[in-house]
Amino acid sequence: MLVSEPPPPNPRMVAWAREQAGYDVEQVARRLQVKPEQVRAWEAGRAPTVRQLMNLAAFLRRPLSFFYQREPPKVRPLAAEYRRLAGVTPGVESPEFRRSVRDMLARRDLILDLMEELGQQMPLFSLTAQLADDPKAVGGRLRSRIGLTDQTQAAWRDKWQAWREWRSAIEDVGVLVFMFPDVPLDEARGMALFRKPLPVAAVNTKEVAESRAYTALHEVVHIMLANGGQESPAAQETGSPAELQKLERFAEVAASYAVVSEEAFRQAVGQAAPTDVAGMRELAMRFQITPLAAATRLRESGAIGWHEYNLWRASWTEYASSLPRSSGFATPVSKTIGRGGRTFAQLVFEALDSNALTMAEAARALNLRTAHFDKLRQRLVQGSTAEAKNRMTLKTHNQRLPQGIFPRDDETTP
Repeated sequence: MLVSEPPPPNPRMVAWAREQAGYDVEQVARRLQVKPEQVRAWEAGRAPTVRQLMNLAAFLRRPLSFFYQREPPKVRPLAAEYRRLAGVTPGVESPEFRRSVRDMLARRDLILDLMEELGQQMPLFSLTAQLADDPKAVGGRLRSRIGLTDQTQAAWRDKWQAWREWRSAIEDVGVLVFMFPDVPLDEARGMALFRKPLPVAAVNTKEVAESRAYTALHEVVHIMLANGGQESPAAQETGSPAELQKLERFAEVAASYAVVSEEAFRQAVGQAAPTDVAGMRELAMRFQITPLAAATRLRESGAIGWHEYNLWRASWTEYASSLPRSSGFATPVSKTIGRGGRTFAQLVFEALDSNALTMAEAARALNLRTAHFDKLRQRLVQGSTAEAKNRMTLKTHNQRLPQGIFPRDDETTP
């Protein structure tokens, strides 16, 4: 029996999909192991083979049916979604950056749909900030809104618990916290997506555990500035480099005062601020932050001057460069929790259990094979149990953990 060849794809859709993904012709050719001339021919009207089209669809992360549409879809430029970043040129973002933004926007849209389907109330993050404000006061206001106390922080056992608690607490006030992979740190340590409701504060997966809370809070401050009309998405941002640097500096200071209260920090420092690597590491460990963050905070608090800070920074750079690079293995379940967080995973399972999603739809949403669902459910339950035990312990010591809607966990293990 003869099988007819499928119709050729729309060459306009082939070219559009490649350009939207951020790849040039040579990059696609290398990945598909064909000559660049072949890719150009596909975009000029010559049909690829079925296997070549399937490989192209997988590489560009588009369904096969997409290439048979008559016209490219009308989409907002990605630069209209994220805040301006020093390492990213609007309109010519790296393929990895583009993919991360698209994935996070799709995840956020799904969360909104599921919350509406399940009848859950969407928290509204309405805090604002003005550049005329004192950034230290802005950081304190953000910390107060999030609700984590000095006693709570002091009870955290390690940097991983600190990150879990900060992530959950930020989401409880109406900001989604996602993580994005594959993007170099010098391109973006974090990013903010200015959507309402549920804006996104995203953290690079390459960021060390001690830095993640600060990076997330840094992005939340940018969201506050956007709420106050002080900042616009990258596509509309017209500020000079100096003005953009002013925004960045404001967010840095505010985030440092959100992650550690001034009272707790001064009590920890005491009469003499550390100026050596060992002393700074010890101070940082009290709050589960990086030594660099602790040194920067000492400088901002006036405990040390710029001269002492620069001397310490040189010693720290030398010390840090001598440390071995750690490497770890993340399981599929850990990656799922890392990308979308426990809020997202829990919501998908609630929708699955109420028949609002099918197994196949839930697997696509979580980017996780159904064979791993039981393990993910177990991690979610274990996180809830661990949280309950933590609260019992803190209650004994007259301390309180923040109350959250969703259970908590981490995307990775120490």
